[in-house]
Amino acid sequence: MSSETLYDKVWNFHQVKELPGGSTQLFVGLHLIHEVTSPQAFSALNEKKLEVKYPNLTVATVDHIVPTSNQQRPFGDPLAEEMLATLEKNCKSHGIKFHGIGSNSQGVVHVMAPELGLTQPGMTVACGDSHTSTHGAFGAIAFGIGTSQVRDVLASQSLAMKKLKVRRIWVDGSLQKGVYAKDLILHIIRLLGVKGGVGFAYEFAGPAIEKLSMEGRMTICNMAIEGGARCGYINPDETTFEYLKEKEYSPKGQEWENAIKWWKSLVSDSEAKFDDEIQLDASSIEPTVTWGITPGQGISIKEKIPNPEMLPKNEQQIAKDACKYMNLEPNEPIEGTSIDVCFIGSCTNGRLSDLQEASKIVKGRRVATGIRAFVVPGSQKVAKEAKQKGIDKIFLSAGFEWREPGCSMCLAMNPDKLEGRQISASSSNRNFKGRQGSANGRTLLMSPAMVAAAAINGKVTDVRKLLQE
Repeated sequence: MSSETLYDKVWNFHQVKELPGGSTQLFVGLHLIHEVTSPQAFSALNEKKLEVKYPNLTVATVDHIVPTSNQQRPFGDPLAEEMLATLEKNCKSHGIKFHGIGSNSQGVVHVMAPELGLTQPGMTVACGDSHTSTHGAFGAIAFGIGTSQVRDVLASQSLAMKKLKVRRIWVDGSLQKGVYAKDLILHIIRLLGVKGGVGFAYEFAGPAIEKLSMEGRMTICNMAIEGGARCGYINPDETTFEYLKEKEYSPKGQEWENAIKWWKSLVSDSEAKFDDEIQLDASSIEPTVTWGITPGQGISIKEKIPNPEMLPKNEQQIAKDACKYMNLEPNEPIEGTSIDVCFIGSCTNGRLSDLQEASKIVKGRRVATGIRAFVVPGSQKVAKEAKQKGIDKIFLSAGFEWREPGCSMCLAMNPDKLEGRQISASSSNRNFKGRQGSANGRTLLMSPAMVAAAAINGKVTDVRKLLQE
């Protein structure tokens, strides 16, 4: 009887050969590129007079540098315009499909690829972006890679990698009302640490994971990298198949039936051997907010900011640094912390269901005086569907700004930035120092619904109170 994990099966299917030193040459089934990490890779190919090996397996979009308030060309930022023009030129030169501004399919790379059906179970996926782990939600093995590896994939459609260990994170129970996938993954990272997953792939499983929508699953896998794991994945099931059905790039007819059979065979065997296993109960998790400068520095809405002196010795110094940088006092509650900016979007939480949940909180209410709040759909498709449902009008009526698709303030490689010491309630994925565009800016990570609640009250708020109202 087989005792393989999904990771084992997908790895074996894509293994080309063993390399000296213990690495494996691994075939890449889907290569996603954008404007930031691809220019140098294409330049390296051109210098060596190399062609893209399989242009039909590479797909491009533009997301990091695009302005979200006005996307008319040329962009106001000459560098951003140059980066986009370079990507357009490289895609045209090498025959690569480009989903650009005005294509109706442009968006944040980890939002637009799944919604087109490009990401499918059993694939290996690579992209020059840390949060490529998102695609593991479909039962794929997805890796973020550096620019030199982008070059390697363009030239050979393969990567040299060492096989990871696999840790299964089994989540029992159900999430409470007002608690979302974002809270779950922040809780997991808090529990295991930002370096806890180094050397591992995370398999997320159990009743609570199975109950999540595909969009919730993408949020979970998106932030696996923030826990140190190279990738995170979830076994495909009927939820996966229903999401992929009739997508543009999904198999059709008999090919669809054949694909379903194969996808089901990829699921980790009942006797699969894991290198480590963790179990937790979803019902005990509350809305979670980061207070510090790593995604692992998170607490529930009802907890107080920890006293660094009471933490394990290896955590004390970074906790002291975090308190100083964030200007937060130990032993003070996180609930009630004043904020300046509220951002809903990113590859973590810029999908339709994220906007829907947040809109439930703001409907019939108004953004607090002095708060800058804005919503950035993850793709043109998300924006279109949200407008069809009237979600944009709900946010606009409440005093939010409604923007065009892009990465926006997640990493602020565009005009959307914090200013000075502003503090942000953000649905994005990283709260590092300076992450959102200001060297001194501060970020509190939370679910989109929690961001909406913060916008309404002007401070960190337990979203469950607004849901009860």
